[in-house]
Amino acid sequence: MKDVKILAIETSCDETSVAIVKNGREVISNIISSQIDMHKRFGGVVPEVASRMHLEAINNIVDEALRQGNMTLEDVDAIAVTKGPGLVGALLVGISEAKALSFATKKPLVGVNHMKGHICAAYITHKDLEPPFVCLLVSGGHTYLIHVKNYNDMEVIGKTIDDACGEAYDKVARCLGMQYPGGPQVEHFAKLGNEKAIDFPRVMLDKDSYNFSFSGLKTAVLNYLNSKKQKGETIIKEDVCACFQRAVFDVLIFKTEKLLKEKKIKTLVVSGGVSANNTLKEEIEKMCRRNGFKSYFPEKILCTDNAAMIASSAYYEYIDGVRSELSLNVEPNLEL
Repeated sequence: MKDVKILAIETSCDETSVAIVKNGREVISNIISSQIDMHKRFGGVVPEVASRMHLEAINNIVDEALRQGNMTLEDVDAIAVTKGPGLVGALLVGISEAKALSFATKKPLVGVNHMKGHICAAYITHKDLEPPFVCLLVSGGHTYLIHVKNYNDMEVIGKTIDDACGEAYDKVARCLGMQYPGGPQVEHFAKLGNEKAIDFPRVMLDKDSYNFSFSGLKTAVLNYLNSKKQKGETIIKEDVCACFQRAVFDVLIFKTEKLLKEKKIKTLVVSGGVSANNTLKEEIEKMCRRNGFKSYFPEKILCTDNAAMIASSAYYEYIDGVRSELSLNVEPNLEL
């Protein structure tokens, strides 16, 4: 079978990324231009600033991806792009670029769900990985438990009903005076703290529910901090981070383990930005060893937003005959 090379564009939030991937698994190039240093000064992503920075960078990133891959657009079989979810203006930059390239080269266009891309990131790191498996997808904007039945057949079993896991991390970090992005800093301080010092809630929802809710936990942390400040008592941020993180992990791991057992599936993929958390990885691996499950994590560069994962997802849709029209539009609230 002929090799399929896909050039993909990812601009859903604050990374401008272009990648070329062969057969959904082999990365030829994966250029990522992060805007984090710019957004740090605002304490979070400013959508208008993100859109402008994507616009300024996108053509150069496309050129760099092709140069690094020693290819031209003629060598590419299809153009893929994130269509959602994400920031409207940021997504529009990527879709406009992809449609222009598709039109100019007469190459097929494939619009990709960003969250499906996060799942497919694991295929790049682990060449032997194949469905079916359960995926715990934990990112800044989403938290999902998914039964991946086949490459293009996925069933969402549970999802967040309010704050996403990564969003809760960032909000807690901000209240503790940490810079954006907060997740890595919370993890750092958590390692230095006593995770039994404060009893934060574990929100399980209904007995049989696989949905998540982190809003109550976030509020409990904020109330604890406000109470301490009002009483003039010392806040040990290491303990706050450790206890908050333990409460998050207890819920994530409990529901994931329960679903694996219920579905009688022994393979787990953990993806999304929060999957880069080393402590989460250690805890998940412990749970898997205890049960005889096997866990797969994408390498760290593929945990956060990148175009290689979009190219991988697009490959499996492309070989299934999926094509997008040039009328393709952004879907900022797209669900899996």
